[in-house]
Amino acid sequence: MHALDWAVLLATTLLIIGYGLYKSRGAALSGEQHLRGGGDLPWHTIGLSVMATQASAITFLSVPGQAYEDGLRFVQFYFGLPLAMVVICAFILPRYYGLRVITAYEYLESRFDTKTRVLGALLFLVQRGLAAGITIYAPAIILSAVLGWPLEATVVGIGSVVILYTVTGGSRAVSQTQKQQMIVMMGGMVVAAVVIARSLPEEVALPDAVAVAGALGRMNAVSFEFDLNDRYNFWSGITGGFFLALAYFGTDQSQVGRYLGGRSMAESRLGLLFNGLFKIPMQFLILFVGILVFVFYQFAAPPLLFNAPLERQVQQSAEAPAFSALQTRWDATQAEKQAAARRFVAARHADDGAAQARAAEELRTLHARAGTLREEAKATVRRAVPGAETKDADFVFIRFVTRWLPEGLVGLLVAVILFAAMSSTASELTALGQTTTVDLWRRLLRPEVDDRTLLLASKGFTVFWGLVALAFASFASLLDNLIQAVNILGSIFYGTTLGVFLAGFFLRRVGANAVFAAAVVSQAVVVALFFGSSIGFLWYNVIGCGLVMALASVLAAAGFGRRTA
Repeated sequence: MHALDWAVLLATTLLIIGYGLYKSRGAALSGEQHLRGGGDLPWHTIGLSVMATQASAITFLSVPGQAYEDGLRFVQFYFGLPLAMVVICAFILPRYYGLRVITAYEYLESRFDTKTRVLGALLFLVQRGLAAGITIYAPAIILSAVLGWPLEATVVGIGSVVILYTVTGGSRAVSQTQKQQMIVMMGGMVVAAVVIARSLPEEVALPDAVAVAGALGRMNAVSFEFDLNDRYNFWSGITGGFFLALAYFGTDQSQVGRYLGGRSMAESRLGLLFNGLFKIPMQFLILFVGILVFVFYQFAAPPLLFNAPLERQVQQSAEAPAFSALQTRWDATQAEKQAAARRFVAARHADDGAAQARAAEELRTLHARAGTLREEAKATVRRAVPGAETKDADFVFIRFVTRWLPEGLVGLLVAVILFAAMSSTASELTALGQTTTVDLWRRLLRPEVDDRTLLLASKGFTVFWGLVALAFASFASLLDNLIQAVNILGSIFYGTTLGVFLAGFFLRRVGANAVFAAAVVSQAVVVALFFGSSIGFLWYNVIGCGLVMALASVLAAAGFGRRTA
């Protein structure tokens, strides 16, 4: 990065940290307050904090790359979210406020028993502890690529900073800081979209860019085709996405802890509804940034490999001549594609439908040829660097940013990604510390703990989970697209967890033993489906939830674990 980029990055970071310290001044919180978050947050802080918790660095790193390779259809993942917010506000939130819980899993003991509470907490700890590792790994990719630092050292550095930031601030400071981070994150993406659109050739207006993307199958925002094996369509989004959002926002402590810090139930409701209203437009904007990058590369040559460090390794290996030959063919194909894209736009301006159709077909043919060359290049990489990960969608956006965007904006977008990492990972580690302290340690081992020991235990468990996340981050490089990895991991566990909660809310005759047995069986079924079927991961949420409720009902009807009061 240039000096101006560093200045923008440092100034933005210091302003955000300064704001967080200012808002937290004089806040010598007790252990209980440290866990609960103070209970004084207004609705707009809750709404932005909830959005910031979900919008991790992976969102700003992987989603543009997802759109580059697969178009807009990922936005369907969020179609069920607004409805989930309404259900949570109407049925779930009043129960949490009525019990004055710190974690969502305390409700499970009040409704069922201790073992069900512990099971719910453990399911959360496993999936969120692993997901936190992925959210630490994502920004490490950025800094490693931008600054040339070793990836492993960057992972440790990022993780250590986030752990320190989380342990020092607690839940209240995390929520306060996230509001400003979210504003910077969204502002940065809006600026990026404008700059990319203005970087297109002079004759290519925004409608032309949309037409080019559509001709190459990237404007595929909604698909009504019902296919269980398709990850993203309207039906998987409105059903599986609904259940996933209901589980995530209704039972995942990283989110529950954000809105239970509100000054009232009305403020918490407004914050959740705010999230439901703005989440889909926000995701569409980030996806559209990826579409604009895709269109830009129809008029300028993209790299053969987006992973620059891996590209350098190949160029220094015995496969360098083969890679160089592929690069020559790649450059020739890109030159032809750029000419075809310009013919497409010219025909569109001339309102010549036949010429536009011919140019579109030529574009698609050249795009397919380029895809074949990319696959050959990846095969060359695997020969040159055995075991290397060749899926590089997560590098698309950052490679574009560092190569094409002006000084100053690079620093702003790096700040966006770092803030996203800080906000999301801080919420995750805070929730992991809360859950371990409240639902396991205090409930099972130290029910009469004094306040100082409670505070130290909460911070200690937060550090522990930070170290677990760092350990898993070393495995994250073996995953496919990171945004999908996080959502798949959540979907494996969320359906079962949601089924337990919904059984508590709506199945009055189901008792503790019935729901516990149903949850164990359902979780085993979902894990078996993950390893043994090709069902789209969003459906795991529906299957897991439905199985828990159905099995629990059957067991209760048969007299096993039936609630008598």
